[in-house]
Amino acid sequence: MRDITWIKTNLFAHRGFHSLDKTIPENSLTAFSLAIDKGYGIELDINLLKDGTVVVFHDKDLKRMCHDDRRLQDMTWKEIQACRLLDTNESIPTLKAVLDLVQGRVPLLIELKHHGDSVSLCEKFIEIIQDYHGTYAIHSFHPAILKWFRKNHPQIIRGQISEFFLEEKDMKKITIYLLKTLFFNCFTKPDFINYGLRDMPNRYLDRAKKKGLIVIGYAAKSQAEMDRVTALYDNAVFEYFEPKKQTR
Repeated sequence: MRDITWIKTNLFAHRGFHSLDKTIPENSLTAFSLAIDKGYGIELDINLLKDGTVVVFHDKDLKRMCHDDRRLQDMTWKEIQACRLLDTNESIPTLKAVLDLVQGRVPLLIELKHHGDSVSLCEKFIEIIQDYHGTYAIHSFHPAILKWFRKNHPQIIRGQISEFFLEEKDMKKITIYLLKTLFFNCFTKPDFINYGLRDMPNRYLDRAKKKGLIVIGYAAKSQAEMDRVTALYDNAVFEYFEPKKQTR
């Protein structure tokens, strides 16, 4: 039986230990190094470039982080190396570079994004992660990604990310309903749920917890927010502060 209690007992820095003043960008090697130094687990995001390179980056395009309108799925590794994060000297790292940095010293929650070809991203991820010997789990908003892992690599711990999607204007109402109620869990069989903190608590999570699933939230920006979630559920990913150590 797989041990997944580490998801409850470790503190996880959201996109690394990045700073509110943006001098240390999210998903940067510096942010990850700081998290490691402080003993925090790391939550990070991965995307697939046009040439098959897996990079650690949250958005589908470079607008917010690099002031560039190009989409990741239209770019190659050679092109993206010139980009800098938030006007710093930090560049966008590959997943391989991050794994080489971490070297199993802290656990990882790796979010697979679904901006392009999700199957290719899953396959490329497996190629890279198969030689990694540290503790990790994958999670995603996209139930199809969890279903792929359940079918092809059921031994890998997997989590469903969700929320109420209140800011989604283009998503169909039925899709929102199915996602926020965790309807697809019956097909994907996740090991844990990571839910938007502003939409917690709710009956969908209470039902999941009764069924034995680990339930965590994202992303607490203060100890008060962290305490509110952990009073009812198992953990919360955090950013912009240093939380108290877990007592679970």
